[in-house]
Amino acid sequence: MTLGTGDYVTAGQAVDPRPILIVTGLVQEARIAAGPGMAVICSSSSPTQLRALLTVMDPKTIRGVISFGVAGGLDPTLRSGDVVVASEVLAGDTRWAAGLSLSDDLIDKLTSGRRRVVRGSLAGAEEVVTGSTSKAALHSETGASAVDMESHIAAAYAAEAGLPFAAVRVISDPAHRALPALARAAIKPNGQIDLAAVLRGIVRNPGTLHALVSTGIDFNRALRSLRGCRDFLIGTELVESEPAVSEAA
Repeated sequence: MTLGTGDYVTAGQAVDPRPILIVTGLVQEARIAAGPGMAVICSSSSPTQLRALLTVMDPKTIRGVISFGVAGGLDPTLRSGDVVVASEVLAGDTRWAAGLSLSDDLIDKLTSGRRRVVRGSLAGAEEVVTGSTSKAALHSETGASAVDMESHIAAAYAAEAGLPFAAVRVISDPAHRALPALARAAIKPNGQIDLAAVLRGIVRNPGTLHALVSTGIDFNRALRSLRGCRDFLIGTELVESEPAVSEAA
């Protein structure tokens, strides 16, 4: 769904009237990103839905693509709230380079408080990577810092359209934390949380409460950090990235 569009203006000077396309997976992420200069779409954590939304998006109406939201941690040194600025996105045998022009002032702003900002690769997945064992295996296989379900699709779209691409993702569930099945099943098709489903699940299995509380604390910390990255979207410049490279080639 599109939540906001507008002109992109820096220091009072119009640069390019076309917005940047911001690709998100959850409605909470989309609401944070929405504003002047941004055309925001939300996949509701469905790769199929995201591809359908991008199919009807005219690439001539936008000037770049940024994948923006939370991610699962793969690097065990990263904690919830830490920010990963993607150097590349990996999916299968394909790698897409990602580019952002970062000023020292923006980096200082992002690293203020308790959040940490790192450059690293993102792994793309078609479904949620849940268990700590699966995360460790994916980290060993790819060396990626984090995993999400939107960045590889957004990167592929940008590459095909010849648009600059970047990704900014905040760690929600760290590498050591396994996501409860109930948390994954409680996302509605519109990307919102089905609280009734959560409550029913807790009643059926009270043992899941502790894991849900821990997951919720991590998620809220990640959203707070993501809000701190909102100005970063406005104050950064997309730079041209290298085309996708297939390792098999």
